Amino acid sequence: MNTHADSLTHSSGTSSPTRYTRTAMTLHWLIALLMIVNVALGVSAEWWPDDWVRPVVDTHKSIGITVLGLALLRILWRVSHKPPPLPREFPSWEKIAAHVAHFLLYLLMIALPLSGWLHDSAWKDAATHPMQLFHLFPWPRIGYVMHLDPALKETLHDRFGALHTWLGYALYALLAMHIGGALKHQWIDRKSVLERMVP
Repeated sequence: MNTHADSLTHSSGTSSPTRYTRTAMTLHWLIALLMIVNVALGVSAEWWPDDWVRPVVDTHKSIGITVLGLALLRILWRVSHKPPPLPREFPSWEKIAAHVAHFLLYLLMIALPLSGWLHDSAWKDAATHPMQLFHLFPWPRIGYVMHLDPALKETLHDRFGALHTWLGYALYALLAMHIGGALKHQWIDRKSVLERMVP
């Protein structure tokens, strides 16, 4: 019998997968963990001692760029690998809501770090404070934004910062709905969707 790390678990006699692939699971939980850590770093940045603020902010930026790359990889994987369907017992409105929520989460996984990258690229001191990805190697800012007129950059820095903040609030709300929905199905409906995303 041949096996493969990313083989799908199928229900008996059908071709529909009952679980996500191991790659999809790994990307899901890794992105979730990194986003939770980044939320904590972003919220607590001003509470750290002065000597810690810059390393915390730099780590926040590095994790954001990493999430952006992993999110793009996850979308490519999702397009090429059919996800398991939701249980047939779920009403149509709930399936539609789940698909909309997933779409918005994917959108935020891209828009949130991208808005942060734009915000950082418009920073007036970006040229004199090179960005390092986890202090391992240099990571470029968005050159077009960096070379704009200083007054325009200042305006964009404020606007991208506000956008980044509001997208963060949207992420908190969607994550709460996502987790709440999964727990509802697990404990109230007794139709677990969590087991599709665990080994």
